[in-house]
Amino acid sequence: MNQAFIAAKERWAARKGGGLRLAARPATDRIPPGQREVHNFPILDLGVKPVIPLDQWELKIGGQVENPVQLKWSDFLALPQVRDTSDFHCVTTWSQLDMVWDGVPFLALADLVKPTARASHVFFKSYDGYSTNNPLEVCLDDDVLIAHSWNQQPLPTEHGGPARVIVPKRYAWKGAKWVREITFMDRDILGFWELRGYSNSANPWKEDRFS
Repeated sequence: MNQAFIAAKERWAARKGGGLRLAARPATDRIPPGQREVHNFPILDLGVKPVIPLDQWELKIGGQVENPVQLKWSDFLALPQVRDTSDFHCVTTWSQLDMVWDGVPFLALADLVKPTARASHVFFKSYDGYSTNNPLEVCLDDDVLIAHSWNQQPLPTEHGGPARVIVPKRYAWKGAKWVREITFMDRDILGFWELRGYSNSANPWKEDRFS
């Protein structure tokens, strides 16, 4: 995992001066098995849509890191920003293509807190009590980010605003809405849906919907 982080940091360092970017779009086969394309953005959550004033919003990042931080909204916006276009796949069988997100790349957060050699997984907690998990290697992909804008507008509350996690190559439940805490772990801990029988890997191209 240390080598994966080093490689990710090298990619990130090569891009640092580039400002906003648009990711290359896959040319073909963009709809995973069992999915259908939609042109709206359905709303799915636990039934709670927390409203977090920006002057009260915080993002705590810690665990197996050398430099734990607690970011205010202004701190978060001061971090490197990207614009990324990616596809969005929900386990309930819908997919929306060409979603445009603005936010902070996960790579920038990792560069800030410096995961230790023991870090292997990442655990996300949300303001609504939700949680989910991913291997660190998955989070180090170039298109994973903490998004604050969608289609160049502030992310609406119903879609996870002020900020949510976007993990395009996994089913959408792996990207926590209303994110408030990111913990680098030396082991895997199951999140809300993973404890309730959903797949731990959540790869849409393998239809990893349930365990």
